[in-house]
Amino acid sequence: MSAQLRAARAMAPIARRVTVRAVRQFHQLPTGGIQRAELAIRGSRRSLQFPSNAYHNAVIVRNASFARLLPKLALKFVRIPALFGGLMIGAVGWIQYQAIQVSNSAQEMYSNMKNTVTSTASSLWGSAKEIAEQTKQGWDNTRQQFEIPEWLDKIMRGGGDGSSGEGGPGGQGRPEPPKQSRAGAAAVAGASAAAYGFDHSDETDERTPGEILKDDHMMYITKRMIEIRNLLQKVGQSSTVTLPSIVVIGSQSSGKSSVLEAIVGHEFLPKGSNMITRRPIELTLVNDPQARTDYGEFPDLGLSKVTDFSLIQKTLTELNQSVPESLCVTDDPIRLTIHSPRIPDLSLIDLPGYIQVAGENQPRELKRKISELCDKYIRGPNIILAISAADTDLANSTALQASRRVDPRGERTIGVITKMDLVEPEKGAAILTDKQYPLRLGYVGVISKLPSQTGLFRRETGNLLAGISRNEKSYFSSYPSQFGPDTGVNTGTMTLRKKLMQVLEQTMSSKLQETTESIQRELEETTYQFKVQYNEQPMSAEAYLAASLDDFKHQFHTFATSFGRPQLQSLLKDALDQKVLDQLAARYWNRPIEDLTVALPEPDSIADLPKADPKSAYWHRQLDAACSGLTRLGVGRLAATVAAAAIQSNVDKLLDKSSFSKHPAARKVISEAASTVLADRSYATSDGIEISLKPYKFDPDIQPNEWAQGREHVVGVLQGELEQCQAAMKSLENSVGGRKKLKEVMNFVDKARKGEIIVEGDHPSGAGGFSAALLARGREAVFLRDRANIINMRIMAAKSRQCKTLENKYYCPEVFLDAVATKLAQTAVLFLNVEMLNDFYQRFPREVESKLHEHMAGGGLERFAREDPKVRRHLDLIHRKELLELVLAKIEDLHRLPGAVGGRELADPAKRRGRRFF
Repeated sequence: MSAQLRAARAMAPIARRVTVRAVRQFHQLPTGGIQRAELAIRGSRRSLQFPSNAYHNAVIVRNASFARLLPKLALKFVRIPALFGGLMIGAVGWIQYQAIQVSNSAQEMYSNMKNTVTSTASSLWGSAKEIAEQTKQGWDNTRQQFEIPEWLDKIMRGGGDGSSGEGGPGGQGRPEPPKQSRAGAAAVAGASAAAYGFDHSDETDERTPGEILKDDHMMYITKRMIEIRNLLQKVGQSSTVTLPSIVVIGSQSSGKSSVLEAIVGHEFLPKGSNMITRRPIELTLVNDPQARTDYGEFPDLGLSKVTDFSLIQKTLTELNQSVPESLCVTDDPIRLTIHSPRIPDLSLIDLPGYIQVAGENQPRELKRKISELCDKYIRGPNIILAISAADTDLANSTALQASRRVDPRGERTIGVITKMDLVEPEKGAAILTDKQYPLRLGYVGVISKLPSQTGLFRRETGNLLAGISRNEKSYFSSYPSQFGPDTGVNTGTMTLRKKLMQVLEQTMSSKLQETTESIQRELEETTYQFKVQYNEQPMSAEAYLAASLDDFKHQFHTFATSFGRPQLQSLLKDALDQKVLDQLAARYWNRPIEDLTVALPEPDSIADLPKADPKSAYWHRQLDAACSGLTRLGVGRLAATVAAAAIQSNVDKLLDKSSFSKHPAARKVISEAASTVLADRSYATSDGIEISLKPYKFDPDIQPNEWAQGREHVVGVLQGELEQCQAAMKSLENSVGGRKKLKEVMNFVDKARKGEIIVEGDHPSGAGGFSAALLARGREAVFLRDRANIINMRIMAAKSRQCKTLENKYYCPEVFLDAVATKLAQTAVLFLNVEMLNDFYQRFPREVESKLHEHMAGGGLERFAREDPKVRRHLDLIHRKELLELVLAKIEDLHRLPGAVGGRELADPAKRRGRRFF
């Protein structure tokens, strides 16, 4: 059997599967003009009469592969030739591509459909030829990766279909099953294929299985080292406890941002004509095979899984613009982590671009500030990625000049030449092989910016790397003598990606032993401090909160046992005593002097009360009105307010004496919890008290013993009021310049009120040689003097025999009102104790725990503990010790990985010293 016939029979099942898959997908396209082409495809399908088993459950593949089809090739070898099927798949595949593009722009679809259908015929032969080439490539790859069994090899060479001979059913031996692939797990490219970009570019992965395994191993180690580096950043303090990163430097407009975006595969960096990057951007790329979509995270801002890269770009722009123009640059970094299954594990730092001259609205020292900021980051052991444009002489490259200052031998500098398509190929090749400015890591030429879009369809930003890769491949392959494989130059973003991964892994590995020793020293010192300062006593935010809460609850329990009915009654009685004094002042005592007119005579003066008629209607009305004003003033609301204020005040005092005094936010939460519980019971308590006091609002029933207690108590209340009057008088004497001066003013006021001096109205300039302000103080002093005289007289009356019995209550209104106030307080306290105090003691501890739990959610617990300086130092030392131990454990895990040298495990620390993983 000829080789052509065998190839045709081998292609038939594959062509039919791919053709029918394209036809079935075509039926799902949007309706419109495309339906006319669909009718033609359906007619072709009916004429072919495909059997159902030829396309049922067809597997979608990118390139034709024979891995699953080898057993079936022998059984279906004599099927229909695949020539017509190859032509059809080219036509349908081309139409499907056009339809997908048209779906992005519905308006252009109808106008361009006519040209799409008419140009299909001219593309059939070229598409069929391309399918045949892909099929041949898939067949060659399969033959290289799989060992063909002898029985199948005989069939493919024309030895029959396996029904006779040694391999047939009648023979002595049955056909042995296919052997396992020699490539094993390396037959499918590992995670490095996606990281290098082979899965979404036109380049083919030409690495051997061994190289794939090594690259995957390298990626794993790099990922772990970046994790270690991130942990070391949290340790801080020591500059020796760190691992290198890749620092990107370059002049403005040198293509620095485009290179980073090409590596990531997304447009996410700020854009603008003016200086945009004002802060370092610490960019961590994480190869995450489990990620279904690419996303970014800002750990310092609490933003996680941002899948919209335009939002990432906007956030970076705003964070950079937050730096005032007076500073322009700052060393406060922006930390951004990007997760994707199609990016390598890298640690990059993007810095502001170098400038030659500062603008008019920029500080003159801006150039120096940018240079100092870059010099801070490009120090060892960091790797320098020096970006230079191809259309600029390397002698004028600011990035290379800066790198040579800190890396004169070029041992840790990678040169990246951008805009390679803007210079002649000979000049571009000469730059990449430059010997005047040699770099041990070499130069890589890239074209990291796609050409301007001129077609009908917009470019997909998510496929940025694929477009850049195609553009670079098209350009560099056009000049094989300058950029071919034999020239020894490095070109393309794919090459740059791989070089960055390899260089970062090598640099990190070379510094790993040195870093390990530094970490061990740091850990020993931290452990010693922990033992000396804190006697190795453990501490956590949870334990600190629990201890603080237990201490506060213990103090609150002590308060609850000491604060009860007696204390509440005393507080309420003091409040009612002030109300009694208000009623006495309004009904019996003198009133403030408002002007200097002659005082009108009073027919019923308080001085005449001891000698008044017992049946005097005036004094009876006065006492009844004062008593009614006292009982109807809202004692329930007053009692609830007084009790709530007292409890709240005591809770605040407990907080001041507890450890919560150092935590304003938590203290506020506890105080608000007390207010919430008290307010919840205040209204019900107030209503209950008012109901219980209704009998006393009309006819208070005072017993003789209550009268005696009131008589004894009111004397003290009146003496307290007298002392306040005397203190106010003393204050007035000091304000006017002495007692003598005040006495002169008081004499003038007395004469005016008696009519001895006529003063018509209050003039702004005063009267009698005294200013208006001095006369106002004189009137107040006369009022206080008269009030003190009346109080002295009423104290003597309360102590007299006349006020000894209840029958003389109209002669002794102070004693009667005091006894009523005492009775009101005793009745109100009964409800206060049950309805408010006991309920508060039960609910408050639970309310505190609930409110604190809400407050501590979302990182609040750690912030709470760190508000106390002593606790913060204790926690920082423990946290540092735990981080160092974790880093050492991760480094030991790396050391236990199989090394590339002989495949032996580097388990002995003595053997590991100074050795790399690759």
